Amino acid sequence: MNATTLPLPTSDQRTHRDARNDRLFRWLLGAAGLFVLFSLVGVAFSMLWGGREALQEFGLGFFTTSEWDVNGRKFGALVPIFGTIVTAAVAMIIAVPISFGIALFLTEVAPAWMRGPIGMAIELLAGIPSIIYGMWGLFVLAPKLSEHVYPWIDTHLGPIPLIGKLFAGPPLGIGLLTAGIVLAIMVIPFVSSVMREVFLTVPGRLKESAYALGSTRWEVAWDVVLPYTRSAVIGGVFLGLGRALGETMAVTFVIGNAYQISASLLEPGTSIASTIANEFAEATDPLHRGSLLALGFVLFLLTFVVLAIARLMLRQLSKREGN
Repeated sequence: MNATTLPLPTSDQRTHRDARNDRLFRWLLGAAGLFVLFSLVGVAFSMLWGGREALQEFGLGFFTTSEWDVNGRKFGALVPIFGTIVTAAVAMIIAVPISFGIALFLTEVAPAWMRGPIGMAIELLAGIPSIIYGMWGLFVLAPKLSEHVYPWIDTHLGPIPLIGKLFAGPPLGIGLLTAGIVLAIMVIPFVSSVMREVFLTVPGRLKESAYALGSTRWEVAWDVVLPYTRSAVIGGVFLGLGRALGETMAVTFVIGNAYQISASLLEPGTSIASTIANEFAEATDPLHRGSLLALGFVLFLLTFVVLAIARLMLRQLSKREGN
């Protein structure tokens, strides 16, 4: 007597099919996550491997030397690293307060008819190509700063003890401060958009309760809105910082591309991204090309460290809040 295979009940067939689809979906998601991880490791390793000749030639001195002589085949990353960090710091010092003010205005102060157009304008600023910012900074902003702003800064802020060295120098119009200003304008749309979205998530009853107790708008913003959204705001700030560290064309136009370290923000300088953009096409010497690839690896490390610090800060905040 031959045994016959009975068909599975409809419910069992569906359960089996759902379990199979769940496994397939889980494998696809795992593959997507591994793809991101492998891509990240691959980019870092390719930069490191491409710059191995420079690292073998100069060792750790590559990161601590300020000399960059193509003809003499001597390369040091200290000046581009310095310029990258300074311009990003200037950009964030300018951008974060302005972004906070924009987000607070759009969520707490602006009338309803004004919020839409201003929000759309901010999104349009985020979509402008960086080369347009660079050309505008070189042909419009830099001459105005050189003629009207930097002479005043040099005259009135230069003689001040301690901080005077930051603002004393020739009013060239291009330099670290100009690059920082252009970067701030580019970063503001990203940071303010994140802040605005997270400010909108604050429950209305919390703000209404604070107003009912007699709090002012500033007190509500500082004591209610900002603590409630602190983690997301910090994440948005570090997102803007990552954008500022890696910007290339806009900085290349206005930073001056000079291999020097100066205490003055008015002096020209260079950054990692602008150095790579200016010289990579003409880098025929293997040592020169390897040095530029090593600079790319340094920029990768800087960005990775910034994002890692952001994650650690967010984790600490979550622990304090009991999450």
